Amino acid sequence: MYWEIIELANGEVALRRADSNDAPLLVIRFSDEAKERLKEQRLDVARAMISAGVQVATEIESGEETDTMEDEEVILH
Repeated sequence: MYWEIIELANGEVALRRADSNDAPLLVIRFSDEAKERLKEQRLDVARAMISAGVQVATEIESGEETDTMEDEEVILH
């Protein structure tokens, strides 16, 4: 099974099965402020977010311990 990262007509970034037009598995929506700050790198950031999520999901499914970000703040500069 292959997955693809696509940009939807409304500007959201989505992950869906490559062989299907079903609803996306997940959707990332950036605020207008984040879009302005990230500019062309917005899709790169979305890809990194999806990659990190897939890695953690794989670790959870295999029973591995994961490093969580509990008690940490994420700040976009």
